[in-house]
Amino acid sequence: MPNSELMPIGVFARRTGLTASALRFYADSGLLPPVEVDPVSGYRYYGAEQVARAAALRQLREIAMPLTAVEVVLDAEPAQASRLIDEHVAKVLGDAAAVQQKAASIKSSLTDVPSLPIAALKGPVLADAIEQVLTATAREPGMPVLGALRVEATQEAITLTATDRYRLATRTLVPAEAAAATWAATVDGDELRAAVAEIRRSALVRIEATPHGFWLRMAGREDRHCLLLSEEFPDYRLMLASLPEATTRVTVSKDLLLRILEEHPGERITLRVTHHGRNLLAMEAEPPGVPLRATMTGQDLQISFELTTLYPAVSTAIGPDVMLDLRGPNQPVTIRSADRGDLTTLAMPIKPDHSA
Repeated sequence: MPNSELMPIGVFARRTGLTASALRFYADSGLLPPVEVDPVSGYRYYGAEQVARAAALRQLREIAMPLTAVEVVLDAEPAQASRLIDEHVAKVLGDAAAVQQKAASIKSSLTDVPSLPIAALKGPVLADAIEQVLTATAREPGMPVLGALRVEATQEAITLTATDRYRLATRTLVPAEAAAATWAATVDGDELRAAVAEIRRSALVRIEATPHGFWLRMAGREDRHCLLLSEEFPDYRLMLASLPEATTRVTVSKDLLLRILEEHPGERITLRVTHHGRNLLAMEAEPPGVPLRATMTGQDLQISFELTTLYPAVSTAIGPDVMLDLRGPNQPVTIRSADRGDLTTLAMPIKPDHSA
């Protein structure tokens, strides 16, 4: 008879989250044999020391790891086990991306509508623009448009725009070849992120629209398909047009401003812009503010930001100097390059008392 410290299969199943049938399968495969089997009844008994292995086995199977790999991970040292899990996850993600692209190709072939040529852009330039603008996205359940990229094409320019409601980034690109059609759509941001590496390695990328997505055609590389979202993108042009005139303009070294933001100890930061006989941008904080030389015109102003809002807006700016157009402590600030205007970011401040 089994000793009192052993658990029958039903009790062990409840302890580990595995079904009795799964335990029998793992026992027969040698992954988790019972400590003892009653020779008369055939009942299987497990020990308390097997609970951790059983739970790990269940978790590894939940991420679709094959049995042969599961056995290696269970018997490996922690460092090797972690590496094997990472390799498995990378393979699953790669397979999923390949399946997604293949599915998009199949769906595109099911329609009789040919793709519509939109524009051709230099790959490295397009890749940079996508990464810069997508910093203004967010994952929010029920609002996929906040994680998307708005693409608008005219014969003269391609405009990329994204917003998470606290930031808005927009960049205008001159196509390598004149756009063939006027077109606008909202594109899945995650699929564009996944395509950036291939886009960057392509000298020229051609955009072709389909009813539910668009193709990124790249010579010598596999074409990528990105889905379009049906949700309406926020009317950012109306918002931009309704902004009041800036009351204060500051031009400052991007690197120096970023360094101060990186070294700032808090989650929120206050910019105190004041003349005091010279043009000066002061960073108010604890410890006391750090003066930062800047070119300033307009009114003295104090404005506060969440660091997670201001830092990405500054870091993606193009060129050595950034220009901040300030409208007041409760109005969006416009951040752009001091000498190039094709990338513009708006960042929302917070109230001086640091409430949202």
